[in-house]
Amino acid sequence: MGRLGPWAVLIFVALVGGAMVLFRQAVEIPSLLKPTDRSVVELGKQVYANNCMVCHGEQLQGQPNWQQRDANGLLPAPPHDASGHTWHHPSAYLIEFVKRGPVQMVGNGYQSAMGGYAGVLTDDEIVAVLSYIKSTWSARIQRAHNQMDERFFEAQQKAQGG
Repeated sequence: MGRLGPWAVLIFVALVGGAMVLFRQAVEIPSLLKPTDRSVVELGKQVYANNCMVCHGEQLQGQPNWQQRDANGLLPAPPHDASGHTWHHPSAYLIEFVKRGPVQMVGNGYQSAMGGYAGVLTDDEIVAVLSYIKSTWSARIQRAHNQMDERFFEAQQKAQGG
């Protein structure tokens, strides 16, 4: 019995760990963006080229001095690459931001050259363009963004009593 003790503990830990992995998969965090789905990313690339590239740049680099207001009091278009802050926001927020636009999302008299795309792009096109943008980020940034989405989802579940 004395020899079985350490093995029993090891087997118990392995079983509990396996159960936790299975449970985690059973309550999978819904993935709003699909940066590994080639057809979604390809659609997103086309949507970006037709609707976003003129301001946000061919390489997602944004406009120069994007953190400083221009002569009209507007902020230039920010980059969507690693140097920007797009990946600092949960996917659900980004989707709403594209739909409603910064003026409506920020409120309090905020001004922006970008309007909302609800009625211009479908929900699938908005998810596709954001998936394309996410597909260009490094694996490290994508992991950080996925973790943010998980925390956001868990907070939403908790807020809804789930």
